[in-house]
Amino acid sequence: MLIESRRRAYLNAMQVVHWLPRTELPFAAPSRPELLLPVASLPEPAPVQQAVETVAAPVARVAERPKIEVPRPSATPKAASKPAVDAEPAVVAPRVAAVPPPRFALQLLRAGSCLLLVELATGEPFQSRDPSYLLLKDMLRAAGLPDSPQIIGEPVRWPLLVRGNLDQGPEAARDFVQGFVQARLEEAPCTCLWLIGVPAIRFAGEADAQAYCLELPVEGLGTAWALPALELLMDEPQRKADVWKAMRRLMARWKPTDE
Repeated sequence: MLIESRRRAYLNAMQVVHWLPRTELPFAAPSRPELLLPVASLPEPAPVQQAVETVAAPVARVAERPKIEVPRPSATPKAASKPAVDAEPAVVAPRVAAVPPPRFALQLLRAGSCLLLVELATGEPFQSRDPSYLLLKDMLRAAGLPDSPQIIGEPVRWPLLVRGNLDQGPEAARDFVQGFVQARLEEAPCTCLWLIGVPAIRFAGEADAQAYCLELPVEGLGTAWALPALELLMDEPQRKADVWKAMRRLMARWKPTDE
């Protein structure tokens, strides 16, 4: 049988602070009433594993390094982003194609009161036995003019230069031919200027083949008469009829009628 002093010594050794005997103990001190009250149930502690996870989660989030996206080359190129404001397309000046210089040769002759600017098909001066020159003599006789025209100067050949940066286009050729004929007119005026062949019509009369057998008023040169080339008249004799009709109409310009 243990006395109270020894019983408490055992309980303290076992670190028991509160205890209640199941039966009344002899020689025991009286029980305190507050110890007989029912003990309130304490909240169950969280499992050790859950507590560890709760504490470790914030630490893991803090220690986590930010993930950096590194651009990688793609097999298919991405479409270029459209600018916020569409830029106006640049105005490209149209490229002007270089016009090659025209090529021709013209001979100026005088027959009576008329000047004749004649295309040289071969580029060479007339020879006395050339078929084209013989045809020209026949035309002059039919017109009542001297059939031995006077050759004025060297043939006008274009382009003037084979090389160089000089402008030798159609406009330059027109200015040169008109200036050449105008200078001869200042030396000796004429009543009618015959333009024989397309180059003569184009660069002296500023017209084309549509003007065959027509009169052309040319500034600075007076009245001109457009005629097909001598070679064309030989190749197409039917054109001679139109020339003859026009000649009869214009003959009064250089051959006054007898009163």
